[in-house]
Amino acid sequence: MPVGSPDPATPLWRAAQVFRLLSCLYAAGFQIAVNPDLARPGLAWALFSVLIGWSAVCAVAYLQGFGRRPAWVLAEIAVVVALILSTEVVATQQWAFDNQSWPTTLWATNATISAAIVAGPIAGMLTGVAVMVASTLVKGFFNYDLGRNATIVIELAVGLAVGMAAQTARRAHAELEQAARLAAAHQERERLSREVHDGAIQVLALVARRGREIGGETAELAELAGEQERALRRLVSSGQDRPAVGAMTDVGALLRQRASDRVSVSLPADPVLLDADVATELAAAVANALDNVAAHAGPDARAYVLLEDLGDAVTVTVRDDGVGIPAGRLEEAQREGRMGVAKSIVGRLEWLGGSARLTTGPESGTEWELTVPRR
Repeated sequence: MPVGSPDPATPLWRAAQVFRLLSCLYAAGFQIAVNPDLARPGLAWALFSVLIGWSAVCAVAYLQGFGRRPAWVLAEIAVVVALILSTEVVATQQWAFDNQSWPTTLWATNATISAAIVAGPIAGMLTGVAVMVASTLVKGFFNYDLGRNATIVIELAVGLAVGMAAQTARRAHAELEQAARLAAAHQERERLSREVHDGAIQVLALVARRGREIGGETAELAELAGEQERALRRLVSSGQDRPAVGAMTDVGALLRQRASDRVSVSLPADPVLLDADVATELAAAVANALDNVAAHAGPDARAYVLLEDLGDAVTVTVRDDGVGIPAGRLEEAQREGRMGVAKSIVGRLEWLGGSARLTTGPESGTEWELTVPRR
């Protein structure tokens, strides 16, 4: 978890420490009951005090949060395995054969739970296996009769269940945070839309209306103001937020926003889905091509956008009926440092692994064929 962020697995950590307390009480009862039968009862009590002390330290570390990291859990696993193996020191071989390991496998399950919460079900089950391997080494044989001894099954089940619960909690927390961010972004967008509508859109509408009334040279300014007014209205009413990384986006929905009195957009009947980032970049290249039409193709030029789904690739054709680009004009623009076509259109498509093909000439209009592979 990032520093300072809440841990969605906190309820699991709290429940785990309740289990730790109960397992310590059980271990204490077990110690009192079997201590007279041990080969070194004094040493057993000394090790039991280590068990209680370590349990208290772990409980504080996990409840406070500073112990919720892999290094601490690895230390807990090492202590648990060491105490299980100490059975060979405090008890006889026959006692170990007839009983469970000295610290009790119930208490040792705390390490399985901690590993599962920190690192998921696989880590939890592997820790359970490590606990059972240590117990098997103490006994000197592997008990494969699961009908009489289901400890290994319990260890694996605990690691799996707790690990999956921790993963689910973290996933739900991440989805909740994403939903909160989207809600906040939507509210901010609504606020900006109101401000734009009350300010820029009304001013542009007034300029367009008054320019048409005055006529003459102001009519061209009125037309430009009207186009910008319509573009702003489409923008604030589109209602589309930037999609999440890895999501799929309909390219047609993005291109449809570019339609206007001078731009005709033709789309397939079915959505054309691409990775969100690819679709956004492709739409940006189309927008740049249309901006060039508005700036250079002539005052009466119209543009036509055609989207085609070719199966393994997607092609967008942007064509206009303007004055075209004179030979050598693009090279001259690059020498002058104006890299709009080279970077915003060609560069974008090459970055996407696609291609941008230009067909143009004096008085013959301009046509861009933008193709991206569907990965």
